[in-house]
Amino acid sequence: MTRIAIVTGGIGGLGTEICRQLALAGRQVIAADLPARADRVAAFQAELADLDGAVRFEPVDVSDFASCSELIARVEAAHGRVDVLVNAAGITRDTTLRKMDPQHWQELMRVNLDGVFNMCRHVVEGMSARGFGRIVNLSSVNGQTGQFGQTNYAAAKAGVHGFGMALARETARKGVTVNTVSPGYCDTPLVARVPAEIRAQILEDIPVGRLGSPADIARAVCFLAADDAGYITGANLPVNGGYFMSF
Repeated sequence: MTRIAIVTGGIGGLGTEICRQLALAGRQVIAADLPARADRVAAFQAELADLDGAVRFEPVDVSDFASCSELIARVEAAHGRVDVLVNAAGITRDTTLRKMDPQHWQELMRVNLDGVFNMCRHVVEGMSARGFGRIVNLSSVNGQTGQFGQTNYAAAKAGVHGFGMALARETARKGVTVNTVSPGYCDTPLVARVPAEIRAQILEDIPVGRLGSPADIARAVCFLAADDAGYITGANLPVNGGYFMSF
């Protein structure tokens, strides 16, 4: 039976590679993301054209509870179920707390934390009833260590793992696992926007001597999303090139 997987933020730097690797592992993948990015959607479809329809795009706004409900309804109508959910959607609104407007806080929380709730809320009942489910939520190294100018981001990403541990307890006897992957600094457009001098310092602090690649993160996600990963739940898998060893 082909497993049905949804990846939010599916057309982003990490999301695209996660979709690819899940498809190569035999999943039918739905890349869910904002529909307004028409140019990026077209580029995404071209990037994954070699997968012969194993990945398709569906629009969603993860910050909107009703939009998530409608997405799940469409996927279930087409495929009958959702077996795997990867919550990879995320944004930044960086500034120091003393300069942070409430809007900076609220916009980020609605996507990075509320979005995890909105999606999980609509799949967990079906997964539990069928006795199988894999939920993988993307946190961040900065949810574990903090980072200057990211009180909002660090709080949300720490919250993602706390949420996952609690949900893992609720679903552990139902065949549904809930785990977290915490990427370190990766070669993505998000990290490319960090000032050059800060990127240089980050690189110096990574023991393996390089930024992560989207493939590094996708590999960890696919491991936790596998059918035979049923004895791993409530875990947080850091994928950061040994960055913690610098502290």
